[in-house]
Amino acid sequence: MRMVNKQELKPGLVVFQRSDVTHKEWHCRIKVPDQDRYKLFSLRTTDLNAARDMAFKHETRMHIKLEEGMPIFERSFSQVAKEYSDFQKQRATAGEITMKRWQTEDGYIRTQLNPYAGNTQIALIGAEKWRAYPLWRRSNGKGRGSDKRVSDWTIRAELAVFRSVMLFASRKKYTSGNAADFNMRHLKLGKPRGEAFTPEEYRTLYTYARKWVKKAENKKAQWYRQMFQKFMLCMTNMGLRPPEARNLRWRDIGQPRTGKDGKPFVPISVRGKGKHRILVAPITVATYLEDIRNISKATAPDDFVFTTYDGKPAETLYASLLDDILSEKETKLLYGASGKRRSTYSFRHTYATFRLMHGTDVYILAQQMGTSVEMIEAYYGHVEAVRNPDLILKGVPGWEAADDSPGESASGVNADAARAKQKPRRGKDLPKAGKASRSTRRP
Repeated sequence: MRMVNKQELKPGLVVFQRSDVTHKEWHCRIKVPDQDRYKLFSLRTTDLNAARDMAFKHETRMHIKLEEGMPIFERSFSQVAKEYSDFQKQRATAGEITMKRWQTEDGYIRTQLNPYAGNTQIALIGAEKWRAYPLWRRSNGKGRGSDKRVSDWTIRAELAVFRSVMLFASRKKYTSGNAADFNMRHLKLGKPRGEAFTPEEYRTLYTYARKWVKKAENKKAQWYRQMFQKFMLCMTNMGLRPPEARNLRWRDIGQPRTGKDGKPFVPISVRGKGKHRILVAPITVATYLEDIRNISKATAPDDFVFTTYDGKPAETLYASLLDDILSEKETKLLYGASGKRRSTYSFRHTYATFRLMHGTDVYILAQQMGTSVEMIEAYYGHVEAVRNPDLILKGVPGWEAADDSPGESASGVNADAARAKQKPRRGKDLPKAGKASRSTRRP
């Protein structure tokens, strides 16, 4: 940082502007009595007279703090980030968040955020420092893709931790920064998108899964494959987050009910991210859950639904089995179209994508999934095109939509029945809810 337009108000007290920022706001530097150190303040004004008045006030407050034995130096970003990481580790130990989440956040702090802002006083970090991060990150790092470019997804994830540290600092009164300064909307980053399965991919997966279960080498391996198969079907038809699935207990499964349309459904109590909600699942989910109960060694009301062969909670949610089946030559689905590796979260993304394709209202879907309308629109805005092909392609000669459903025949939700192709329909006669048009397929 280089000082420009420097003006000395009195010995040891100067106001100045910074050469490394575009704004013209004033700052002040105050010498600490009897020490070879200086205290810097952002005065947050472009008016010189106002800046002088504020500089004298800061000097007075600093002397009062010194007389009362209070610290006068703000913490650096790295100090606050360390305090934040320690707090998150305590939460992970207490079970409020996963240990993997803490490890990921701590890794972002140590490898990226500290090199970028670690030595900066937390009180001096504002919107400009925040908005400059993507450019710095791309200029100082390499991604995993063929072009070696750091992905927007990675930058978003790191900025989410950056923002959490700054909000933590605000709650601790380390800074007076405004939360609006750290808004993703102001950044030119591609919108995040979950790696969902297309209807064709998901049909391939659950069809092959039946053969895959039978190919198990021994009884224990077959048990795990059966459990994973039912887990996959439950997840894709419920839209749970993995942590919510991990928390699901038998007592959370309600008795089947009948909706206004006369169709049965199952209410399920869901807990995760410190919140609780009731979601509705198709009656087929009750069948999948009953299949799990029949092979599980843990079926008491307080027992977890998704468990290991020995009846203990499935901490990894069968992640290795997911990798195995997606890597099979009959599936080859481990990586999506964007090149991103799929995970158990892909089932939640698939649920959301199918529901939007079938015309579910965004507000209702947000409630069902325990998220916001804004998040649904950010992650799944690309689905709008395949929801409204008649409007987008209106007037294009020769366009028509065909019916090829991924839906459940019993519930019309997300897949495991209805596979017969229908006769092509004109674009103005779109498939009803529970059906997916040929226009949803990838070329």
